[in-house]
Amino acid sequence: MLTILGQPTRRAGFCDGVDRRDFLKIGGMVLGGFSLAELLRLEARAGVGRSHKAIINIFLPGGPPHQDMWDIKVDAPAEIRGEFRPIKTNVPGIEICELFPRIASMMDKFVPIRSVVGATGHHYSFQTLTGRHNANQPAGGWPSFGAWISKLQGPVDPAVPPHLSLFYKTDHAPWGDPGDGGFLGMAHAPFRLVGGRNEVSRTDNMVLQGITLDRLQDRETLRASLDRLRREIDQSGVMDGLDSFTQQALGILTSSKLADAMDLSKEDPRIVERYGKGSPKFRDDGAPKMNENLLIARRLVEAGARVVSLNYSRWDWHGNNFGQARSDMPMLDQCLSALVEDLHERGLDKDVSVVVWGEFGRTPKINKDAGRDHWPQVSCALLAGGGMRTGQVIGATNRLGEYATERPVTFQEILATLYHNMGINLRAVREFDLRGRPQYPVDPEVEPIHELI
Repeated sequence: MLTILGQPTRRAGFCDGVDRRDFLKIGGMVLGGFSLAELLRLEARAGVGRSHKAIINIFLPGGPPHQDMWDIKVDAPAEIRGEFRPIKTNVPGIEICELFPRIASMMDKFVPIRSVVGATGHHYSFQTLTGRHNANQPAGGWPSFGAWISKLQGPVDPAVPPHLSLFYKTDHAPWGDPGDGGFLGMAHAPFRLVGGRNEVSRTDNMVLQGITLDRLQDRETLRASLDRLRREIDQSGVMDGLDSFTQQALGILTSSKLADAMDLSKEDPRIVERYGKGSPKFRDDGAPKMNENLLIARRLVEAGARVVSLNYSRWDWHGNNFGQARSDMPMLDQCLSALVEDLHERGLDKDVSVVVWGEFGRTPKINKDAGRDHWPQVSCALLAGGGMRTGQVIGATNRLGEYATERPVTFQEILATLYHNMGINLRAVREFDLRGRPQYPVDPEVEPIHELI
C-alpha cells in the first residue's frame, strides 16, 4: 500500500471517529478530506457521464439469516419459524420480513434469491467475490470479480480506479477482505478507501514521507517520492504491477475527483437523510453499520468507478438473533431502499447492478441462546438494478428452510449475471494464471440467471 499523510484532523463518522491524520492511500486505504465537486451534481442533473455499467456489492459479514429476511417460514413450527412475521410487498404474491417495510413497498425494483447453494461454510467474503472455493487456487490466486472487470474494461476516468473498496478491515480479517487481483496482478486489486479500528497505528503500509495533502499538486516532488519508493521495495512480485499502479497514483493524486465523490457535505441534505444515519462503531469483530457508505458507493459510481464493494455490520448471530435483527435490519432497510430509489431517480437503474449477500445462511432450528448457527446448505441474496427483470422471486426452499427445492442458484451464476449486466461476453474471455494455464471469470459451463435477463 502507499500512504500519504496530511495534517491531524477529526472526521466524524469515519472509522471510529477519533482524532487522526488525513491520509490518502493509493492501493490501500483512506482518502481524507471529503467534498463534492459541483460538476458531479450538474452532470447528475443533465444525465452526463452515466453511460458506463457498474456494480455495487454489499457484503453482510457473518451469514445473514435467510429465513428471517426474504424467506419467512410461516408454516414452520415455532422453534424454526421464529419471532418475525411476513408482510405483503407491492408485488402480489411476494412477502418478506416485517422489518423491511421500505423494501417491501418497492419490491418491484428488487429480486430476492431464496435458493443460493454451494457455500463452503467458511466465514469469509472470498466466495462472494470470486465465486470460488479458496482451496487449490491457481498460481497467483483467484482474482475477485472487480479485478476481472478492471482488467477487461479498464478505467472510465484516469482519476478514478475502476475497482474500489469500502470494506472496513475487521478483527475477523476474512470479513474485511475485499479480494485482490490474483493472477491478473496488483494493478487490478481494489483501491481501499476506508480503514480499520486502529488504522493510523498500523505499520503494514508503505509511507511516502514528505508529501502532505496541500503539496499534492507538486507533481515533480510526488514523482520523486514515487521513484524513491520504487527503489526501496523488494522484488517479490510487487513491482510487476507498479508501473500502471504508479500511473494511476499520479492521476489520482493530482485530481480531486475521487475525493470529491466521497464528500457528502454538499450532497442534497434530503438525499443524505433518506439513507439514514449509520453507526461508526464496529460491530464486535465485524464492520460498522455505515448507511452513508451506500450513498458514497453511488457517488463513486457516478464519478467513474465500475465496481464498488462494501461490508456492513456483523451477522453471525449465534445468540439473540431476533434482538440483533431488530437493530440491524431496519437500518439496512432504510439505506438499501434509499440506494435503489436513488438509482432509479437518477436514471442509473439500467446501468448499475446492486447485489446484497453473505457467505452462508443460518440453521432452521433456533438454538438455546435464541440464535441461529451456521447453515451452508442454503442462503439468500437480493439483487436490484442492472436492467434486470425485477419484481420476482428466484428459487424456493422447503417448509423448514433447510434446502433448496426450486431453482438452486450458485455464487458463480450470480456473478455471471453481474458480468452479463456489465456487457461482458463470458464466452470470449480467457486469461492465463502464473503457470500459463487458461482461466475464466466463471467456469465455462456457468450461465447467467436466465430469468433475470
